[in-house]
Amino acid sequence: MSRPSVAVTGAAGFIGSRVLAQLRRDHPDWELTGLDNFYRGEIREVAGISIDHVDIRHRDQLADALAGVDVVVHLAALSGVESCADRPDLAYETNVVGTTNVAYLCKRAGAALVFPFSAAVLGDPTEFPITTEMDREPLNWYGETKVLGEQAIETLAAGSFPAHQFLVANLYGHHRIDGRRVSKDVVIDFFVDRALAGEPLTVYEPGTQARNFVHVKDVANAFCLSAERLVDARDRGETGSRAFELATEEAPSVTEMAELVARIAREERGLEPTVEFVANPREAETLVEEFTVDTTAVRETLSWEPHHTVEATIREQLAE
Repeated sequence: MSRPSVAVTGAAGFIGSRVLAQLRRDHPDWELTGLDNFYRGEIREVAGISIDHVDIRHRDQLADALAGVDVVVHLAALSGVESCADRPDLAYETNVVGTTNVAYLCKRAGAALVFPFSAAVLGDPTEFPITTEMDREPLNWYGETKVLGEQAIETLAAGSFPAHQFLVANLYGHHRIDGRRVSKDVVIDFFVDRALAGEPLTVYEPGTQARNFVHVKDVANAFCLSAERLVDARDRGETGSRAFELATEEAPSVTEMAELVARIAREERGLEPTVEFVANPREAETLVEEFTVDTTAVRETLSWEPHHTVEATIREQLAE
C-alpha cells in the first residue's frame, strides 16, 4: 500500500504552517506538500519541507501541484472582514474561485478535502448553541465568500469525494516554526501589546459583544485528525461533505477579555493598564452577547479536545 500524500494550501500562513509541522511530526512516512502564493505568508520551509509557490486562482498550475494527492487541507484564503472589504475582487478570486478550483480538482481526482469556512457565515445568530445547521446570514463580504466556498465544496463532493468542513470560532495564540514565532493580529494580541506599551486597552462599544475563542494549535490538531480520518474514508470510497463546529467553551465579551489582560498584566508585569471604550467603526460585525457552540460532533467523530486556554495564553505572552 502506498503512503498517503497530503497537500496543504496556505502552508506559509498562521494555521497552514502549524498543520504542516504537525503532520510531519505525527506522520513522518507521509508524502507532504506545502503550497502558498506568499501574498502574506513569510515562511518558506516547514520541518524540512520546502513550500512551493502555487496560486490557487490558477487552476492549471494548481492541477500540477495536486497531481496524485490523496487529501488536500485547503487553508489558503483572504481572511478578515476588513481585508475582504478593502480588496473585494481578490477576496472573490481567492475565497470563491480558488476554493472552487480546489474542490473541482478533488472531484476530478477523487482526493479528500479539509476546509474551514468560518463562523462569519452566520452573521448575528439568534439561537444558541451554534451549530452548522443554522441559516447562513453573513453580515459582510468575507462571510459571503466563505458561504460560497462552503457551498461549492458541498456540491462538488456529493458522489465524488469525502470532505470535512469546519465552522471555526475566533483564532488566537501563536506557535513556532524552527524557532520563529508565528502569530496573527487578533484582539488578544492587540490588548497584550497595548498593555506592554503602557497604552489603554481600547474596547469598541458596547463591549458586551462576545466571541468564542479557539487556539491555533487546537485548530491545527483538528485539521490533522481530519486528514487522518479522510485518508481512510477515501480508501473506503466514501463521498459527500460533513460539517463540524470547531470551538471551545470560552466565549468572553470583549470587555471581559480586556479586563482579563489588564489583571494578568498587573500580576505578571506590575503594569496598570486601563480599559477605555471607543466608538465602534465596524458596522458589519457580529454584536451578539453570547456565542456558545455545540462541539459534540468534532469531539465524538475526530476525538478532538482543546488543550489551550485564553488565560494561560495571555499569561504566557505577558511573561515572555
